[in-house]
Amino acid sequence: MNKIVLVVGLLVILLSGCSNQTKQKEIPHTLKELLTKGPLTIQMEDYANMGKVGSIGQSLPTNNEQISVGPGDIILYQGHNLVIYYGTNSWNFTRIGKIENVNSEELLAALGDGDVSVTFSLEK
Repeated sequence: MNKIVLVVGLLVILLSGCSNQTKQKEIPHTLKELLTKGPLTIQMEDYANMGKVGSIGQSLPTNNEQISVGPGDIILYQGHNLVIYYGTNSWNFTRIGKIENVNSEELLAALGDGDVSVTFSLEK
């Protein structure tokens, strides 16, 4: 199955799947189904100096659980927002996956200060 690709400026990032639990696998799969229709560009804004958050324009199924997140984690928040973390947080979230090929400094540099446009698509 294709991986999810994020494009932030000139940086191309691969997103790995999360846990092996069946229900958790369904969440990224549902996002992948959405992406089969084409790339999804989300306008994201700063989220408490620990990540960027943006609406995907529709709700996805959730599997919220109390988790701790760190740099590179991507979560579904309130069923319709994606958050890319460059800091840490603990809350009741649905984990989507983890960024594979970038460290926290590169991620923060790519996301920058203020709003950012992030495109999610499927790896070809």
